[in-house]
Amino acid sequence: MAKSHIIHIVRFDLISAIIEQGAKDLNIELPPEAGAAFRAYGDFLETNSKQFNLTAISGEENIARLHFLDSLALLNIMTFANTRIIDIGSGAGFPGVPLKIADPSINLTLLDATKKRASFLSNLCAMLNIEAICIHARAEDIAHKPDMREQYNIAVSRAVSELNVLCELCLPFVRIGGQLIAMKGVDSAEEVARSHHAIETLGAELQESHDYIIPGTNIVHRALLIRKTQKTPDKYPRRFARIKASPL
Repeated sequence: MAKSHIIHIVRFDLISAIIEQGAKDLNIELPPEAGAAFRAYGDFLETNSKQFNLTAISGEENIARLHFLDSLALLNIMTFANTRIIDIGSGAGFPGVPLKIADPSINLTLLDATKKRASFLSNLCAMLNIEAICIHARAEDIAHKPDMREQYNIAVSRAVSELNVLCELCLPFVRIGGQLIAMKGVDSAEEVARSHHAIETLGAELQESHDYIIPGTNIVHRALLIRKTQKTPDKYPRRFARIKASPL
């Protein structure tokens, strides 16, 4: 009788490989379980993206580089260990969830105004066994609640809003001495210039600007660090219609 041959097919884990090499390029150290977590995250995102209208970016390599590594690059900008962070307009979880995977000591809150996306975030955290608070609310509403206002060391946002609008929505969450990290493109100089009045009015100052290359690409992004220096006036943020009609 001829011997039977069992063929084992091993799937190459592209996302984990990209994350491992990208972490080396960024000179950051990830927990041993991070590769598997990003693999599961990528699969979950691909499966649910259309249903929840999460991202136009698809494909394992693009997700790994343009979402995950773009988020992890923030680890070179400041220390996140044991900090209380709110990711405003989190959408599919960027940059908050990748940062939490990289540093489980982060106390993470994910905020999104869209019910579907907030539901996705809750399901994602449960699937990844990540402890995070997922909130469905508008930033301009919930920022006036005492248990949210000026309670966070760091606010992060990858939202596409103009910086002056983003500052009004985000800075009320940040405690004095804390920081807002606004993720922008390198063509944001004029946008920053238009935002100086808003930043000052909201009790903050532009601290630093960091440009970084996403590993494995020629794409350069910019992270703006805005430091909270004093209490944000109680009237901010205003209703969103008012913010849009008359930005600071």
